[in-house]
Amino acid sequence: MIKYIIFSSIFLGIISCNSGKKSYSDNHAYQDVKVVGAMKNVMWKGELGGNFNLDTVVMKKGLYGLGPESNLTGELLVMDGRSYVSRVTSDTTMKVNETFDVTAPFFVYSYVNEWREVELPSGIKTIQNLEKFIDSKTVEYKRPFAFKLKGKATNAIIHVQNLPVGTKVTSPTEAHQGQINYPLKDALIDVVGFFSTEHKGVFTHHDSFLHMHLITQDGSQMGHLDELEIENMNLYLPIK
Repeated sequence: MIKYIIFSSIFLGIISCNSGKKSYSDNHAYQDVKVVGAMKNVMWKGELGGNFNLDTVVMKKGLYGLGPESNLTGELLVMDGRSYVSRVTSDTTMKVNETFDVTAPFFVYSYVNEWREVELPSGIKTIQNLEKFIDSKTVEYKRPFAFKLKGKATNAIIHVQNLPVGTKVTSPTEAHQGQINYPLKDALIDVVGFFSTEHKGVFTHHDSFLHMHLITQDGSQMGHLDELEIENMNLYLPIK
């Protein structure tokens, strides 16, 4: 009986100690956003293969996500359960298809079914302005989170990856071989983005809290958003 009491006390003590520890998956601040792979592993380690198959996602409603296509042959965007892939066809043209039959070396995604609309102040014109505005408006938010933009851009530049087949990658410079930039002017656009202060090199670049993909509202052009001059746009933040 004495041995049983001692064993029980030790067992309960172990449970008590472990209950105070939090794993990454238990952290409430990250449970709504899922990340597969990492940008830095693609850029520096050449991990170009398909770590994530979009077709394996069963639930599509309210799904938002982005990343590059495997082997850096295009760009991927999921917007409200619809999946798009863009690929280079020339220095001035691209092709955008709607399909889930694609894979990605890294991918970030989340489910959002309710949004809060925020009108952007007239002074918010650039990506840098936008980043600071989102940061200031979401101090109480669980981070990271998805967001979206909708409206008109005076100017924008997007790129689509187009890495030559068989290219070995050991640096960002090598990873961006073949990338084509596409300028947009006076375009009606939708943007899906993800905000995080803790994921530089994972799904945002080392100098930004944002990763965004843009698609024109006619669906003819889509790619990673590099530059943006906002004319009249609204921001949409997830309702928690």
